[in-house]
Parts: sequence; structure tokens; C-alpha cells
Amino acid sequence: MRRVTALALALQMTASIAQPAAPATDAAAYARRDADWRNGAIVYQVLVDRFAPAADLAAKRHLYPPPKVLRRWDEPARRGTDSAELRLNTQELDFWGGDLASLSGKLDHVRALGVDVLYLNPIHLAYTNHKYDALDFQQVSPEFGTRDDFRRLAQQAHAMGLKVVLDGVFNHMGRNAPVFQQALADPASPYRHWFAIGPQYAGGARSWTGFQNLPELNLEHPPVRHYLWQAPDSVLRSWLRDGADGWRLDTSYELGPAYLQDLGRAAQAEKPGALIVGEMVNYPGAWMQSIDAVMNFSLRHIILDAADGRIGPAMANRMTARLLHDAGIEPMLKSWMVIDNHDIPRIATLLPDVAQRRWVQALQFTLPGAPNIYYGAELGMTGGGDPENRGPMQWERLRDDNPDLQWMRQLIALRKQHRALRVGDYRAVEAERLIAFERHTDRALETVVVLANPSTAPVTERVMVANPWLMDDMPMIDLLRPLAGDNTPDTAPRFGAGFLTVTVPPRSVRVLQPRQRDLGGYDRYKRGP
Repeated sequence: MRRVTALALALQMTASIAQPAAPATDAAAYARRDADWRNGAIVYQVLVDRFAPAADLAAKRHLYPPPKVLRRWDEPARRGTDSAELRLNTQELDFWGGDLASLSGKLDHVRALGVDVLYLNPIHLAYTNHKYDALDFQQVSPEFGTRDDFRRLAQQAHAMGLKVVLDGVFNHMGRNAPVFQQALADPASPYRHWFAIGPQYAGGARSWTGFQNLPELNLEHPPVRHYLWQAPDSVLRSWLRDGADGWRLDTSYELGPAYLQDLGRAAQAEKPGALIVGEMVNYPGAWMQSIDAVMNFSLRHIILDAADGRIGPAMANRMTARLLHDAGIEPMLKSWMVIDNHDIPRIATLLPDVAQRRWVQALQFTLPGAPNIYYGAELGMTGGGDPENRGPMQWERLRDDNPDLQWMRQLIALRKQHRALRVGDYRAVEAERLIAFERHTDRALETVVVLANPSTAPVTERVMVANPWLMDDMPMIDLLRPLAGDNTPDTAPRFGAGFLTVTVPPRSVRVLQPRQRDLGGYDRYKRGP
């Protein structure tokens, strides 16, 4: 079985895994990082059906025949009931009518936020609203438009400076897929070995985690890999030619390291610099030798566990440092820093306390990685587990006085303005009661020191910042305060031989950066090694 094979391949690789690459030390290395769009990018995730209503819904109604339901845009997403006949839940057949053309009309909002990457949940031909049950990977679902519509969207996004990443569901298809139906009905079908078919499986075929509507693809069968990524006209390569800049791989750990490496080589052959990012709920570690980046759920757990007190700050510091050491800084800079998405509750529901929520988001934007904004998070949209977290975009919240939007704009501006937060290395700051770290480059004055207090009381702590290029008695500025209109320079004690004594208010984050001091014509500020 494929999962056993993938595990065996992973175990075989551990003996030969290289050590993580050492941090960059010279200007050229940081310049290379800065030139790579994948490093530290701000990612915006969209469900096409739920992002913007189509211009003429009446003309599209025929695309939603019963038992599909076309909802009003102001209707929330609600839980359905399981249907034995359909082998799915009725909530999977609720649609709101968004499409690629209506998404194109809202790209100005995405770009105005300061986003770098537009990530689309699956758009290929499928029966359900979520499109994880592919009928044909090479077609766009008609509810969303056509492949030409995608080409136009990609061209428009590129003209605005946006990259586009698609969702690759390469571990299963939909039960209604013609290739599966043919394989199920005819033992002589050329597609018979694309799936694991037999009476030992419920529904007649091995299905993904038991969902009979999602028969698993047999990746050990060479024609399947040829179709998905190896051939010049494969799914992966043809969409890259049509304008995609990368792929997010659904449950990527199920492909195993050898297949991930093979897939990555195919992507680079088609489009050098393409991104392959995996939905990886495993600890990243050695997997990073097989893939460009992951959705960093491990770092998400550290942040959220620290936010609610399940782990202390000192433990969180050690865990973060270990994670980044084991995975390596280069792939971690490309990895998506996910707090909420279509599978987990929205952050405003998960963390209803505003101070706690902003604390988590501040770390999301200052730790190494690419912050992932789930559509509507910038507006404070709420929603529990699937499908409540997949409600239609609430455009009425898009107002300049929306505090969630103001905060998101501040965080994005912080990220854009400071190179160390985008491509800098990570080093833990020695602290016990604060989550504390620095991001640094080859330029000493670009250093950013982040001090986060998850508790409900102020914390005053003397911490050690082990950066040899920060001079004694350097003044500091809190970068979050200037964004709010306060440009007072001395908002933190000055350095003293690598030490700072700092006070951090309850559930708040200080983002400190050194400022060059006028020494009467003498410049002692070393740029670095």
C-alpha cells in the first residue's frame, strides 16, 4: 500500500539526509534570498466560489442542478447531513457562485493589502464545491469558468506583481471521475491500476481516509505519475505553462520523499523558481530535503500553545530554535506560516480575545516564513470548523475604520519595510518569560529583536541578544509604534554588551530595531562579518 511504501522511503532516506544549510553570512547570499519571490512572501488564500459574487448569477444557475444549491451571498455556510446515496455530505453541494472572472475584479483589494502570492483552492473540474474530488485535473470546473479564464487571471495577477499558486490534489480523485468509473466497471480498463480496486474495500476501492467519494490514486503505478507530473503535458507542467507559479500539494506527506523530489524536479524543469509547498502535518525536519517548503503547522502549534499557556515561553523558544535548526532556514523562509485556513477555525473565532489574536498575528509576521492570510481574516471574519470557516467574503466589512484591517495593514507594512523579517536568519534571544528572538542579515542595523509576552501581566526581564555586531549603548526603536504614529526613538533601554532590560506589556509584542547614533563623525557601526 502507498502509505507503507512512502514511510519506508522516508526511513531509508534518514541515513543520508544532509545537515541543514548554515545561515547566510555575506551580502550576496542575502541578496539571492531577497531576489527569490518565494522567500518571506505574503500569501493570500482564496476559495473561488466564496470570494466574490459573479456579475450575472442568473446566467449561471444552470451550472448548479439539484441536488446542488446556489445560495444567496448573505447566507452563512452551514453544516449539512451525510448522504449514503451521494457518498458525501450535503454541505459539499452548497455554492455561492463566485468564479475566476469575479475574482479578477477583486484583485485590486488583494494587491492593495501588499500581498505577493495569490493561492487558489482547487479549481479543476469536480462535482463538489471544494473541488477536492477531481473529475479531470486538466479542466476548470464550469462554475468557475474555463482554462482561458485562468490564463487571463494569471496574466492580470502577474501584471500587478502577484504570483499564482494552485492546489494540487495528487493523492485521490472523485468517485464520479470517468477514469475511475471505467476502472471500476472494467477489469481490462487501462485505468484499472490507477486505483486499488477490490471487494476488500468499502465501496469497491481504497478511498482517502475512508471517504468513499475520494478513491485514492495508486502513485506506484508509473502512468499515474506520468499523467500528474512527469510528462511534458502533465497536470503539473501544463498549468505552470499556463501561468501558475507553483503548487500547494494536498496532504503532501502521503506522496513520500522520493515522489516529492521527482515532482519538484519536474516543476523546476518546466519553470525554474517554481514553488512546491506541501500541506505537511508532520514535523518538517528531514522532509525539507524533498520539497521547497511546507505549510508550517508545527510552528503554528508552538505559537498557539504559547498563546494559551499550554507551554511556557522558554519552552516555546527552545522548540522554535530546534524546529528551525532541523528544517533549515532556507526552506523555512519559503514555508507558509498558517494560523487559519479552510480546514481549521478562523482566527477570530479561535481567538476571540483581540489582544491575544493580535499577539499571535504579530508572531505570524515576524517569525521566519511566508505569512498565509485566509481570505477575510484581514476583515475580522469569523467561522468555526468546516464549513463555517468557508463562508462568503463579507465585503461590507471592507472599511478603513475596521480595526482588523488597520492591524493587518500595519503588520504587512512592517514586513515590507524590513528586510530582516522577510529573508533574515533566526537566532533565539536568551529569555525565560518572553518569547524572544532576533532576525538578522549581513547589515547590523537591519537587525530586528522580537519580544513577545503571552501572559496577562506585564513582564520585565533582562535578556541576552547574542549578536556580536550590535554595539554597546545603541538606541532602539519599537517598529510597531511608528506604524501607529509614534516616532519616539528611545522606546527601549539601550544595549549593554549584548544585554537588554525590557518591559513588555500583557499580551503584547515589541519589535525593536537599533538606530545609528551620532558619534560626532566617527562611525563604529560594523555591517557584519
